[in-house]
Amino acid sequence: MGNTSASGSALYISHGGGPLPLLGDAAHAELVAVLTGLAATVKRPAAIVVISAHWEADVPTLTGAAAPPLVYDYYGFPQAAYRIKYPAPGDPGLAGNIAALLDEAGFTTVLDEQRGFDHGLFVPLKIMYPEASVPCVQLSLLSGLDPDAHIRLGRALAGLQRRDVLVLGSGFSFHNMQAFFSAATDDTAAMNRAFEQWLIETCSSPDLGEEERRQRLIDWTRAPAARYCHPREEHLMPLHVCYGFAGSAAGRVFEFEVMGVKASAYLW
Repeated sequence: MGNTSASGSALYISHGGGPLPLLGDAAHAELVAVLTGLAATVKRPAAIVVISAHWEADVPTLTGAAAPPLVYDYYGFPQAAYRIKYPAPGDPGLAGNIAALLDEAGFTTVLDEQRGFDHGLFVPLKIMYPEASVPCVQLSLLSGLDPDAHIRLGRALAGLQRRDVLVLGSGFSFHNMQAFFSAATDDTAAMNRAFEQWLIETCSSPDLGEEERRQRLIDWTRAPAARYCHPREEHLMPLHVCYGFAGSAAGRVFEFEVMGVKASAYLW
């Protein structure tokens, strides 16, 4: 698989259930294979900006430390899950540059020098870049979870397109916690498939104009089975940031099964 340029790249991934992709869980085997393949597909970036579903703030907030700690923001897993290490460096200079871009776009931005990297960052990146040498900055979601605001947040990052930076949206294209722990039925499988088909078409179809694509993402709750697949939308909003950054159809779509459901990832 040949490498594609990382300059201006955006990637939305489904990151799976907590630390399970790192613990050898069989239900995450396809996800691990996709993430490993993506690392070989995307040219190694000089830095990564991660928008994780697991950090919300009233205003856009950035990790500003040179060496952020890890935040083990999950519970009930084996002790090995709390011994995971991923000592990726931070990038205070890049965080400051991003803050300036967001401020220019009318956002009020905060640099947080105490906040660490949550599992939305360290779990997928430990699979993709296990040596932990690529500097990372994490950017919060906005606590209102407004889809248009997250598209605008991504658009404000567009100045990074001239740099060798990967914008990584770390969420999950299906995120119904009750469904993960219930037996699937024909009806629930059909709802999962219907939303995935809508999301793939919305993000990647060349037949959609960008205004129509943007409006579909803003009105995502009108999609088939939208609220079944996302009772709360924090795992979808990182995709909106990626789309806002790219402003175009995704060039590649990756489909796989994880934890008994269909999920997807998108590369711009």
